[in-house]
Amino acid sequence: MATLEFTKGHGTGNDFVLFFDPEGEINLTTEQIAKLCDRHFGVGADGVIRVIRSAALPAGQHLLQDAPEAEWFMDYYNADGSIAEMCGNGTRVFARYLTEKGHVILGDGETLSIGTRAGVRDIQRNLAGFAVDMGRWKLDGGEPTVSATKLDVPRPGVGINVGNPHVVVALADQSELSNLDLTAAPTITPAPEAGANVEFVVPAEPMIKDGVGSISMRVHERGSGETLSCGTGIVAAALATRHWAGAGAPNQWSVTVPGGTLGVRMFPTEDGEHVGLSGAAVLVYDGQIDLSGL
Repeated sequence: MATLEFTKGHGTGNDFVLFFDPEGEINLTTEQIAKLCDRHFGVGADGVIRVIRSAALPAGQHLLQDAPEAEWFMDYYNADGSIAEMCGNGTRVFARYLTEKGHVILGDGETLSIGTRAGVRDIQRNLAGFAVDMGRWKLDGGEPTVSATKLDVPRPGVGINVGNPHVVVALADQSELSNLDLTAAPTITPAPEAGANVEFVVPAEPMIKDGVGSISMRVHERGSGETLSCGTGIVAAALATRHWAGAGAPNQWSVTVPGGTLGVRMFPTEDGEHVGLSGAAVLVYDGQIDLSGL
């Protein structure tokens, strides 16, 4: 009887099942991952993270050619078992796992580089928990509109790519945000070929205080449904709001989601503007589950 040893963790309520498979010997099926994430019949999670050495995975081997320091790869799967390029909250929980389990020693001021399907991500400790350099971003272009249950009319959105695709929609006020029904996936027109996460955003009043912008957000993640938090979505929402605000908008943002508040920072680098995400990461418990039951 095969038993999977796992750890449950979360970043502002965005929760994951992590399991240690350094040499790539455990290959869960799409159905097993979906059942593992089921909140009634499995462990329950927004996604699954396999902790694997980059050298043991083709996508990781490719990264090692240019980034040999990225020893570990975050092999991430959505709750429906589909593969995802990146997960912002997942990177922080991944770093918490590696450091607390003793696989990595990360001192103050030191950087942990990890592999993802969206490229290498650099992580440092900070007072909030961990800060992740999410890399370069880009506007995806087009003029998508988004329809959602209990949203009176379709609204325009802006496409933002931060390693995975997002469409961000501005709402008028907190009542519109709280009244949304995200049990069904929003409809994006025209539909992105690979789908996209959808973020609904409301600015604070005032939006900017002491040089920091503040917004509230809810998100529907492709392959997972509504989640309490989405790291890449939080970054995309801050970038979209700054884009709408225009010249003079700040490069530091506080984003509140149902699971808590995270910080976003945009900063210049030699290869273009990068965006960082910082916040807490928690390991909740360790457990075992019989794979034959999945």
